Amino acid sequence: MAGAAATRSAASDWEAVRDWQAVRGATDIQYAPIAPVKPVHAEAPEWLQALGHLLEAIFAPIGRLLGLSWPIFSNVLIALAIVLALFVLWRIFGPAIAALRNRAEAEDSEHWVPAEAEALALLEDADRLAREGRFAEATHLLLRRSVGQIRDARPDWLHPASTAREISVLPMLPDSGREAFATIATRVERSRFALRDLDSGDWTAAREAYARFARIELRA
Repeated sequence: MAGAAATRSAASDWEAVRDWQAVRGATDIQYAPIAPVKPVHAEAPEWLQALGHLLEAIFAPIGRLLGLSWPIFSNVLIALAIVLALFVLWRIFGPAIAALRNRAEAEDSEHWVPAEAEALALLEDADRLAREGRFAEATHLLLRRSVGQIRDARPDWLHPASTAREISVLPMLPDSGREAFATIATRVERSRFALRDLDSGDWTAAREAYARFARIELRA
């Protein structure tokens, strides 16, 4: 009985050894440790390394005086170099960018004219005064309300103290707009400051100048 049990135990051990050897002999199972892969670092060019050593020799003492190690101080220098490069680029290309922006604004402004309905209403009110012989009042109304039209449409063009003379030379206005304000302002100044009455010829000149600016066709 004991011999049979020993025989069965020996057979079981042999089967276990055989199975272990079969597993170890399998070619699709990796048992050997894999060698660690060393990271590949790209070597900096020799000129760049030499430049780094030169910069370290020059600036590292300054960093030590400031209580900074060279790695930290080198990062500070890199940040300063980036800021300086951006400043130089802005000084070089900034004026060109500003010029392009101003040109775009000027081109946009050349398409702006007073709304037709507003322009016709203004001329109707001013014509009513002119028909009564109140040419100075009609011309002054034309100036005052046309300034209001610009202020409502382009508030960034004017400031509270803007004068008609200043508006007449605004570069943002089209030529017809500058001509209109110069014509109207000259006659308003003549009436208010030179104390000279305006006649129908003055009113006609101011009226036609405004109509050209507003791009409307005048009716007789």
